[in-house]
Amino acid sequence: QVQLVESGGGLVQAGGSLRLSCAASGRTFSSYYMGWFRQAPGKEREFVAGISRSGRTTSYADSVKGRGTISRDNAKNTVYLQMNNLKPSDTAVYYCAAGRGVVPGRDAQDYGDWGQGTQVTVSS
Repeated sequence: QVQLVESGGGLVQAGGSLRLSCAASGRTFSSYYMGWFRQAPGKEREFVAGISRSGRTTSYADSVKGRGTISRDNAKNTVYLQMNNLKPSDTAVYYCAAGRGVVPGRDAQDYGDWGQGTQVTVSS
């Protein structure tokens, strides 16, 4: 099990950028693939981006492809999500999650550990 704490959310104007961070506890961070999900009010939690244990493989939801970049620093037990050209439709609580396996999952059920979330609000 790994404990996850997100940070970096906030209020930003449309067209702006944010970098979300997720710090993981424990010494086995590099054994997990990591993902970012988001949930807007009244909507289901949706996949945003995923990254393999080594960081060499990434995947993105179509809605953020070209605007989002997921990365990780295994020495710092941290995964990041850089979001550029933010849109009001990106407004949501963003969660990071950890999962076991080779290929990062794209479904919430592929992840066993979750952070508490950080709010991102994009104003028009």
